[in-house]
Amino acid sequence: MRADEIRDMTVPDLQARVAELEEERFRLTFRSATEPLEDPLRLRAIRRDVARLKTILRERELTAKAAGAAR
Repeated sequence: MRADEIRDMTVPDLQARVAELEEERFRLTFRSATEPLEDPLRLRAIRRDVARLKTILRERELTAKAAGAAR
């Protein structure tokens, strides 16, 4: 997932996507303990996507606070 695609999403969409990815990561981590994964690099991709999503959410939060403080 690219950052420009993420920036086009709304805040509720971002939060929902973070929840989906964290659930997928949990399932993959749990499964990796019992059997080898087909694509072990998927865990890395999920971690990085979650980090990107949370970064964009934090940027929006700070922007909203700055806009509120400027009033």
